[in-house]
Formats: sequence, C-alpha cells, structure tokens
Amino acid sequence: MIGIATSGCTSKKSTQAQVELANKGELTMLVGTYTSGTSKGIYTYRFNEESGIAVPLSETEIGNPSYLIPSADGRMVYAVSEFGDKHAAVYAFALDQSNGTLRLLNSQPTNGEDPCYLLTNGKNVVTANYSGGSISVLPIAKDGSLLPASRVLKFEGSGSDKERQEKAHLHCVSITPDGKYLLANDLGTDQIYKYNIHPNTGADNPDPFLTKGSPESFQVAPGSGPRHLTFSPDGTFAYLINELAGTVVAFTYKDGNLKEFQTIAADTVAAKGSADIHISPDGKFLYASNRLQADGIAIFRINPANGLLTKVAIS
Repeated sequence: MIGIATSGCTSKKSTQAQVELANKGELTMLVGTYTSGTSKGIYTYRFNEESGIAVPLSETEIGNPSYLIPSADGRMVYAVSEFGDKHAAVYAFALDQSNGTLRLLNSQPTNGEDPCYLLTNGKNVVTANYSGGSISVLPIAKDGSLLPASRVLKFEGSGSDKERQEKAHLHCVSITPDGKYLLANDLGTDQIYKYNIHPNTGADNPDPFLTKGSPESFQVAPGSGPRHLTFSPDGTFAYLINELAGTVVAFTYKDGNLKEFQTIAADTVAAKGSADIHISPDGKFLYASNRLQADGIAIFRINPANGLLTKVAIS
C-alpha cells in the first residue's frame, strides 16, 4: 500500500509488494518538502497504521517538491518542483514499494511559475501554478515518464484583497467524482473554473484534454481566496476551504454543477492561512487546517442526509 500526506491509494492492480504491506497493516509514506533549508527533497518511510511508527527508507534529491501524488497503481510518483522561474517543473519517478526507493524517469517544465498542486488521471498530469496563474497539462508516456506540456491555460483578473489577490493564483485542480470535469481553484479571483475532460486524450491522442465547461466558473464571496477542494465519498457534496476568509464552503454536486448551501468558519483568528481539507474515509468528519496563527485543525461533523457541517473540535 502507498500513502502520502495528500492522498492514499488502493488499486485493483495492486503489486505484490502492496499486498504484502497491506497484510502487515503498513503503508509506504512519501513526504514532500521545501528545500531552502537543510531538506534534500522527497523522503519515504514505512508507516505502521497500528503503532503510528514511521521508519525512514530513502531520500531523493529534488528542489522544492512541495506536492506529490502516486499513480493509481502505486508504481509511479509525480512531484512538482515549486520555483518561481524557468526551473518550475514536474518530476516523474518509478517507485519500488519493497524498499521505498524512487527512480527518476524524467522531468518537464510546467511553463508556469510555482506549481503547487497536481493530479493525474493516468494519461495526463495537470498542475496548478500559483504565481503563473495557470494550469499545465502534461501527457504521460507508456513508461510513466512525462512528455512536454501539451497546453498551458493562463487566467486573468484580480480580487478585493489588494495584497493577496493582485492577479490570478491557481492553487488546486480536482477531477469531479463522475470523472467528467476538472475544477481549478483560483485564489486570486475567487473563482472555481470548470473544464470538460476528454478522457481518451493522452500521449497517443493529441486532442485537447480540457475544453471550457458551462458555466465556465463558479464564483465565491469576494476576498475568500479559494484554496483546496474535496468531495464526499458518495460524490454528492463538495467542500472548499478558503485561505483568506478562513471559511469552509459546502456545495451540492450534480452533473458538473456546484450549488452553495453553507459557509462555516474554520479559522476564528483571521490569520488568512487556512490550507488543506480532507474527509474521513467513512464520510463522517471533515478536517480543515489553519496556519500562521493559532495553528491547528478544525474538525467538523458531516450530516449524512444533507451534508451540513457542525464544528465539533479544534486540535
């Protein structure tokens, strides 16, 4: 099995190493970092789910791998290299889960500054480029390596917060539970952009992977600063954390449309540093992180009937 801070992965195509680790209640844990200090890059650990003990396995040198994800079968790992210049890139690695080592396949520039988030559907990798105000699409070759970016979609505009929203700042990309749409969160303009996904597009099919959806975007309250988005396990609700407003917005999701029905505070000290959001596997609880002041995690109970959130704790 493979697990990382941003996602865990289970696949019908599990490798023998994955099966053996699962039988032991263990995960291969990958940790991405910033490397402006003493960090070397990506670290792997063997994580025991029962004891909580993490045993170091390997280190892989790469600049600013601030976000990374495994492929669906756990054989590949894709990591951003978050730089605000021509060094901004995505790296592709082959993962040996038996010993936790990463083998570099290649890297490709994003042509968008400060990639801070990425996802893959198995045929393409898509990055959200914060300073570049863009998203990049990179096809995946048969061996798991990356081809040059087939498309870079750049966004324009600004928001009400003159310091933090002076231009577009793409912070997250998500594929909807039905697999039909890609949503791109723009912290700078308080919008969630929607694109139609063409699932057969990839290295062997040059048709555009993304085309504009209808509507083209969903607007949230001015000054919110939309950051990360997650869906309930049954795909009927979506939850957005706003970095600047420190709020969680709840939406119903159906046929590519988001309809807001609740806004609730995650950050109560106006730190403008709310960050990540996740739902427990059983769908009962939502966790929203806060930074900069009163660092911690706001915990919400999810009403299974209507998706409404009730804050139950801050840890």
